[in-house]
Amino acid sequence: MPEHTGETRNEQLTRNIGELLQELRVAQAGVQILFGFLLSVVFTDRFHDASGFEKSLHLSAVALAVAATALLTAPAAWHRLLFRTGSRERILTVGNRLVLVGLVCLALAITSTVALIAKVVYGGIAMVVLGVLCVLLFGILWFVMPMRLHPDDGTQPTGPPK
Repeated sequence: MPEHTGETRNEQLTRNIGELLQELRVAQAGVQILFGFLLSVVFTDRFHDASGFEKSLHLSAVALAVAATALLTAPAAWHRLLFRTGSRERILTVGNRLVLVGLVCLALAITSTVALIAKVVYGGIAMVVLGVLCVLLFGILWFVMPMRLHPDDGTQPTGPPK
């Protein structure tokens, strides 16, 4: 069902862009903190003694954090580059999809990091348990619950309201 706010289409798109950019500020802070932590880990003595698996898990977490950073900052960069071109609707549609993929990458980066910490501190069983719990937590809170709250009209929210 379309949103009825009494706004013109342009006002609605402008508001939606503002809301998207505000939401990205929250996610970007998490990515920046995680990325800083992951970068600092490689400069510790303990990291050099890590197993090949642990180093691979760390690099996977770094790659996911980089992907999340790129995906979550793209809509802001696009807005800055295209804000006077009348491309708001396209920025919202594609930007929303990028943000959803970016959130998946962020959830996986956090999960990988938690799994790595659990592996180093407590071993393989803790790594698996905490990794599964993280995936479930993010999956349920970020994706399952919102989809359950979404109306049963068969639509997927991937862009601006029509």
